[in-house]
Amino acid sequence: MANRLTGIAASDGVAIAPVYLLTEPDLSFETVTVEDTAAEIARFEQAIAQTTEEITAIRDIALESLGAEEAQVFEAHLLVVADPEFTDQVKGQVESDKVNAETALKNVSDMFIQIFASMEDNPYMQERAADIKDVSERMLAALLGVKLPSPATISEEVIVIAHDLTPSDTAQLNKKYVKAFVTNIGGRTSHSAIMARSLEIPAIVGTKEITSVVKDGDLIIVDALDGEVILNPTEDEIKTYEAKGAGYAEQKAEWAKLVEAESVTKDGKHVELAANIGTPKDVVGVLENGADGVGLYRTEFLYMDSADFPTEDEQYEAYKAVLESMNGKGVVVRTMDIGGDKELPYLQLPEEMNPFLGYRAIRISLDKTDMFKTQLRALLRASVHGDLRIMFPMIATLQEFRSAKKIYDETKAELISEGVSVSETIQVGIMVEIPAAAVLAKQFAKEVDFFSIGTNDLIQYTMAADRMNERVSYLYQPYNPSILTLIKNVIDASHAEGKWTGMCGEMAGDQTAVPLLLGMGLDEFSMSATSILRTRSLISKLDSNEMAALADKAINECATAEEVVELVEEAVRKATEEA
Repeated sequence: MANRLTGIAASDGVAIAPVYLLTEPDLSFETVTVEDTAAEIARFEQAIAQTTEEITAIRDIALESLGAEEAQVFEAHLLVVADPEFTDQVKGQVESDKVNAETALKNVSDMFIQIFASMEDNPYMQERAADIKDVSERMLAALLGVKLPSPATISEEVIVIAHDLTPSDTAQLNKKYVKAFVTNIGGRTSHSAIMARSLEIPAIVGTKEITSVVKDGDLIIVDALDGEVILNPTEDEIKTYEAKGAGYAEQKAEWAKLVEAESVTKDGKHVELAANIGTPKDVVGVLENGADGVGLYRTEFLYMDSADFPTEDEQYEAYKAVLESMNGKGVVVRTMDIGGDKELPYLQLPEEMNPFLGYRAIRISLDKTDMFKTQLRALLRASVHGDLRIMFPMIATLQEFRSAKKIYDETKAELISEGVSVSETIQVGIMVEIPAAAVLAKQFAKEVDFFSIGTNDLIQYTMAADRMNERVSYLYQPYNPSILTLIKNVIDASHAEGKWTGMCGEMAGDQTAVPLLLGMGLDEFSMSATSILRTRSLISKLDSNEMAALADKAINECATAEEVVELVEEAVRKATEEA
């Protein structure tokens, strides 16, 4: 019997492939005195040649899969490798000090990194410090004969195994070759999990120990439907899971027939099924899955994928591309949500004990108004290309919304005075992710155009449980009656003022939550594009009046999340049988 590990199924699917271990290698070394300096310099020159070859391969792959802009960083790396000002100093130190190439490389690279990093008045030169660090690390790995993992260079079918995956790691995954990934840490709402669903790569997170129990080349099965990893499976197990994967593919094919269908309940009530995106490239998946719009455009990825603050024109082009591609369907754009676990190398944020509760999102925007106005100018200019809706993240008080709205109004007036065309139908709303805003929704609803509930943070703040911490993961309870009560309060408050409420947290695509949200009157469900067709299929089997009674019972009669789940499962089973 093969060994099994369990984790959190973060992105549906079944995959069978060899392991690609994406872990940081040991690059430690000792300083050694060398007598044959010519041979040592030749060894270093061989490392230069290997590094050049590796970076060229990465650049070519990045050019094809990510585009010219993202590939530019590797062009900069090639310039560092070819720079005699850098490499000659390493050779010179080997010759003069009679030290091994590893030591000379470390000494010279540290010196250059310190020089460039200190050039605070020259952002371009500061960026070179990061380039030198990356290149010197790759050279060092070549000298030590250590394989430096790089997701972008994967060219055969594998399952990526890592302690965790950063958003940039995940963005490099080519789903043609990466059949799945598994991590030690994380949850369904971690950024790597969300991006996996966007890329349609099966993923299991939070296994705690996957990196310590597998090695490169091991054959494993990832059952991301049930959250199981099977290590070194038998032939019978391989056949079983191949059949399970084929069955899931057939189910997806059935859902695919609903691409052109309307999002309506069994009794004819229409709802909006929208998609969450991070970049303009994600719109392809949105359209392929028949979304009714974009319910969340995470603009922070524009900032995270840039070496410096993106300019007004760069942002304008990105927003315009999305609005035009959606052909008049609604696009909800969230203003920059940096902070918490999302950092920018060029924006110095304070060290904080609780960054998720600290200086982030709208709090940064209201403090750094020039940066905020640049984004708003780009958005307002792009507004004429589609149905734009703007929302501010992490709003806790009515005064914060009023301050942000005032800056928005001033920016709009400035553009109009410059003769720039601006749409007159832009809606301005807020994300409801702080319990204070959910409780005060009645007052907010009088001033905002819409609400979009961010359940990922709303749940962790309400339950006082870090959603990334496995030790308290049992407290991340979307179906807890307290959470449902807050959501219902927000929806009711918006409807009382003739406004609408959407949801852009992962709960919106959760098949257990959908019947409850439908029953509470949620107007727009925004989720990973890959969840849309499955959700459309489920909604078509549900009666909105019956779901309203179900939601009322869950909120007023259930005391625990487990009771709510049991109630929903019975109702869905009955509805599915009748469909």
